[in-house]
Amino acid sequence: MAPPNPAIMQAVEQLGYRVTVGDIASQAGLKIDLAQQGLLALASDAGGHMQVSETGEVVYLFPQDFRNVLRNKFWRLQLQQWWEKIWKILFYLIRISFGIVLVASIGLIYLAITLILLSSVFNNDDNNSGGSGSSGFSFFYFPDLFWIFTPDYNTYERRQSSSSHEPRKLNFLEAIFSFLFGDGNPNAELEKRRWLQIATQIRQHQGAIVAEQISPYLDDIGSQSNQEYEDYVLPVLTKFNGVPEVSPDGEIVYHFPELQTTAVSQQLSQVSAYLREKLWRFSDATSGQITLAIGLGAINIIGALVLFVLLRGGLAIKIGGLIGFVNGILGLLMVYGIGFLAIPLIRYFWIKWKNNQIEVRNQQRQSRAVYLNQAPSQLQHKIAYARQFAQQNYIGTGNIAYTTEEDLIEQQIERSDQIDAEWEKRLRQQDL
Repeated sequence: MAPPNPAIMQAVEQLGYRVTVGDIASQAGLKIDLAQQGLLALASDAGGHMQVSETGEVVYLFPQDFRNVLRNKFWRLQLQQWWEKIWKILFYLIRISFGIVLVASIGLIYLAITLILLSSVFNNDDNNSGGSGSSGFSFFYFPDLFWIFTPDYNTYERRQSSSSHEPRKLNFLEAIFSFLFGDGNPNAELEKRRWLQIATQIRQHQGAIVAEQISPYLDDIGSQSNQEYEDYVLPVLTKFNGVPEVSPDGEIVYHFPELQTTAVSQQLSQVSAYLREKLWRFSDATSGQITLAIGLGAINIIGALVLFVLLRGGLAIKIGGLIGFVNGILGLLMVYGIGFLAIPLIRYFWIKWKNNQIEVRNQQRQSRAVYLNQAPSQLQHKIAYARQFAQQNYIGTGNIAYTTEEDLIEQQIERSDQIDAEWEKRLRQQDL
């Protein structure tokens, strides 16, 4: 959001928060076009209103606390931008951690279960042979990374060992990411599509429209029967430098001089009758990949419960090593296993709620498009008045008086030669 012109803000306050373009131009010493655009931008950002006088003049009305409104909106936008950048990084790290932890958690849990069962077998064999029962398990030693948090940590040996990492299977991890977090917002470029369709709609009507013709592409404008004010048009006027005009009946139409001029002769692409948001999808992963992800999550939870039962009675303290490490993070593994299945389940219901909201907005825009298609006589007269301002100026290569591609003197000589050639052609035709 670009900051409003301070001179215009001060002039609005000095003039009692109800002004015209001429008031601002004279009070702030600005050009009419700068005052016009500055007022439109300020009204759009500060929640201003447009009023039409009996003589057909447009008056802008502002709330007395519009500075607070601007300040709060500015900080809210700044915080939103900062949070979007931070969340983008955090979300990526969370996705990666879940994919890696899934494999690591299942591997640690079932390796620990295997070692406990093998330890039990070795202990039984050593007891039968009169051994101490500890030599058979020393081969499976793993460093206890939580020794420092144990009251009797001095009784444990402390030495490091290396562990190999399994190669990452990208297709598998991508499926896990998609199962857990989906595949992004399908309407990430909604605003870009919105403004593209609005601009195309304006140009298709040769730069002159009424508010109802762009309402199918906007949100939060109220019901069709309760639109006494057309404040929702202000952002459009600000973005495309539009100008409001008042009809003899006191209704407002809008024309956009900059969009009435083009240097492109191609046909404008057709746009849909209204802006339609895309529905969210749960996942782009195949049904087989989703089933695999659910199965792995269930295996992880079952393994964690089995390991919890096996480690009762202080067995982890007796064995130590890898078993002690797994026992220290067993709570985290169980929370992870539950979250692995809970997050997609919550997201499934969130997507249903989100899609219901999207459907409501789509239906509202569609109803406005239907209303425009079945326009009553009053709206038809309003559209007919807007056509008086419709025009399209095409600037072809033959209309160019000067270009920076060539030297100015060369262009003047070339232009003079063209004029002389045209006169000679006309004279020859007259002689014939």
